[in-house]
Amino acid sequence: MSRSRGCWRTTVLGALAAAGALVVPGMPGAAAYGVQGTSAPVGGDLWAYATIEPGREGVVQVGGYDGEPLGAGSALTLTAPARTKVTGVPFTGLGYRGSVTAGGASATYTFEGAAAPREEPPAAWKGRTFPFHLSVLPDAEPGTRLPDCTLALRDAKGAVRQRGTCTVTVGLPAPVLSRPASGVPLDALPETSGTAYPGAQVTVLDALEEEVCATAAAPDGTWSCAPARALPPGVGRLQATATLNGVSATSEQIDIMVTGPAAPQ
Repeated sequence: MSRSRGCWRTTVLGALAAAGALVVPGMPGAAAYGVQGTSAPVGGDLWAYATIEPGREGVVQVGGYDGEPLGAGSALTLTAPARTKVTGVPFTGLGYRGSVTAGGASATYTFEGAAAPREEPPAAWKGRTFPFHLSVLPDAEPGTRLPDCTLALRDAKGAVRQRGTCTVTVGLPAPVLSRPASGVPLDALPETSGTAYPGAQVTVLDALEEEVCATAAAPDGTWSCAPARALPPGVGRLQATATLNGVSATSEQIDIMVTGPAAPQ
């Protein structure tokens, strides 16, 4: 028998949205590289979102700005939400520099300009994504939406061209399905057990995603349950799903072989 890894991971995605290019009457070339027609915010709000497990690190991808071109010295800043800190700004695109403040309260990408003066004006923040690494404290409660995460895109003079907020939700660690062991012949009503986040609702599903049994994880994180109905003989598959406060996670899948009737009680 084999144990295959289920498909779970912290999903982390984000975007910066804007309605379009700014047009400034009477200013030829106002959309050209480095020319600032106005300091007022343009288009829709910036936004980003992420789901990160307690004690883990995730990536918030920020991108999709579609306003007027901003020149050298323009900067994108993410202020970390409560109970998190920024741990890295790994984007290494030509002309960009990333920095993280002491303690990780915020981080910034700064556009430093084209590689050569005669190059075409670049669309510095268009068609690109900018990753910010965030870590969440180990005691953060799964399902909690962490407050105070903000985004700001500024021009070279420090004027805000776009503002926004980002949503960071504390994810749920994946449960562990430790029994039954893969490769061991089973009776038709095998006990299942493992570990999960304390208080999480744990549901064991078969290969057809039908419920086999369900229970809640104890304060120490352990759980166990047995099927209410006999499993069909032959090859099967089990997987545990944990749910708490609107977030969920799944365990590895375990291949099983049911070879006998239910064991006598």
